[in-house]
Amino acid sequence: MPVLMKDKYYNYDSLHDLASRIKAVFPSFQENDFVDHIMNETWDALELKARMRQITINLGKYLPADYKQALGIIDQVIAGYPSGYNDNALIYFPDFVEVYGQDECHWDLSMAAIERYTPLSTAEFAVRPFIIKQEARMMQQMAVWARHDNEHVRRLASEGCRPALPWGQALTSFKKDPSPVLPILEQLNTDPSLYVRKSVANHLNDISKTHPGLVTKIARDWYGRHEYTDWIVKHGCRTLLKKGNQEVLDIFGYHNAGSVDIADFTLGSASISLGENMTFSFTVSAKETTKVRLEYAMGYVKADGRLSRKIFQISEILLKANQKKTYIKKHSFSDLRTRKNYPGTHSVTLIVNGAEQDTLDFELTIYVLALFITAA
Repeated sequence: MPVLMKDKYYNYDSLHDLASRIKAVFPSFQENDFVDHIMNETWDALELKARMRQITINLGKYLPADYKQALGIIDQVIAGYPSGYNDNALIYFPDFVEVYGQDECHWDLSMAAIERYTPLSTAEFAVRPFIIKQEARMMQQMAVWARHDNEHVRRLASEGCRPALPWGQALTSFKKDPSPVLPILEQLNTDPSLYVRKSVANHLNDISKTHPGLVTKIARDWYGRHEYTDWIVKHGCRTLLKKGNQEVLDIFGYHNAGSVDIADFTLGSASISLGENMTFSFTVSAKETTKVRLEYAMGYVKADGRLSRKIFQISEILLKANQKKTYIKKHSFSDLRTRKNYPGTHSVTLIVNGAEQDTLDFELTIYVLALFITAA
C-alpha cells in the first residue's frame, strides 16, 4: 500500500530532524516537548495541511514570542540546508509567517521572510490572507516578485494569486474580476523557467472557468508571440478546448471538422468487468489537409445511475488529403482513490475538433464475491 503524503512528509523522524535543527541554533528549545505536543492524540487523524498547521502552531509556542526573534531563528535553521534545497514538507516556515505575521507592524518583516522562505518550499498558500486583507498593496508586492531573479519567487507572483488554487483559500475578488492579476501574467508569459510558465498556464486555466471570453482574447493576443507564450496559451486553454470552444479551437487551427471522416468505430467487447480495460478502435481520414484534434468522452455511471462525462485527449495530428490513420485505445476500469466505478451502461463518444461524432455503449459488470457460512 502506498505511503500517504501526510505520513511521508510529517512523521516522527522528520519532526525530530526539525527539532534538532532548531535546538542547534536555539539551545533552550524544548525539542522533546515540541515533538510530543505535535504528535498528540489528534495526530493520526489529521490530514496533510492540518498536520502542517499543527507544526506551525507549536513553532509559535516553543520559539520566542517576539516575531522578529523567531524569524531570526528560522533563518538560521534554513541556512543549515544545502544551497538550492527545496522540499514541500518545509511549507510550515511560510505558514509561520501567515499565522504570526499578519499584523501591520510586521508587514515588512513578513514580506521579506516570504521571499526568503518560498525558494525552500512554497508560500503560495501563505500569501493569500495577505491578499485578502490588503489586495492593492499585496499585488504591488507580487509585481515586484514577478521580476525577481529566483524562479521560485517569480512563480509565487503567479501561483499565489491564482483565484482557485487547489488546497488554497479562494480569492473571490479575483474570481469576479481577474484584471488585477493580468499584469503579473503578462510579465511572466515569456519566462525562461518552465516552473514559472506552468503556473501562468494554470492561472489562465483557472480564469477560463469563470471568464472564458477574457482568456479567449488573451489567447488570441498572445499566441504567436514566442514559443514559451504559445505553450502557455495552449496549456492555459485546455479546459476551453475540452469544452469545444470554437473560438479557441480556431486559434490553434482546429476547424473544418466536416472534412474529417471516422470509420470502423468499434468496441473490443460490449461488456467488461471491473478491473479490466475497455478497448475501442477507429480510423480517421481527411478529404483535404486538415489539422485534427482527437478526443473521446467517457460516460461513467454514477452511484445514482446518471452518467458523468470526462473528456480524454487521444492525439493532435496533421492529416493530408486522403490520408488515413487507425487508432486502438485502452481505458482502465479499475477503482481509483479519485473515482469509484459503478455497474451499468457506460458510453464512449469520439470528438473531432470539438465536434461530437459517434457514440457506442457498453456494459460494466461488478462481481461481488459472497461468502456463505453454514452451521455444522
